Amino acid sequence: VQLQASGGGLVQAGGSLRLSCAASGRTFSSYFMGWFRQVPGKEREFVAAGSRSGSIYYADSVKGRFTISRDNAKNTVYLQMNSLKPEDTAVYYCAADSSVTEVTIGSKYTYWGQGTQVTVSS
Repeated sequence: VQLQASGGGLVQAGGSLRLSCAASGRTFSSYFMGWFRQVPGKEREFVAAGSRSGSIYYADSVKGRFTISRDNAKNTVYLQMNSLKPEDTAVYYCAADSSVTEVTIGSKYTYWGQGTQVTVSS
């Protein structure tokens, strides 16, 4: 599986962005998809994830502001980010795996996209 993340950019605090992660492969609908973010010098941080059965998980820091969704027909997972804050500034990565038991742990995912930069100005 190859993942291609896009949609990052510069936005003012309170604004919105939608990240996309396009996946190759015919079995996209069966994959567990996740979003993580990382700031230089800090550990990678879980943001959101969605299972193939529709279970959704969010980090407390983004709950109520971010929404993960997927379009299996387009082999794409999205991260809608609203009410953005300067502390959301990071490189955002999408990840995938056929089975994930600990959704918040990045090392449990096999496939990773290249990352897209999100910068929120105050």
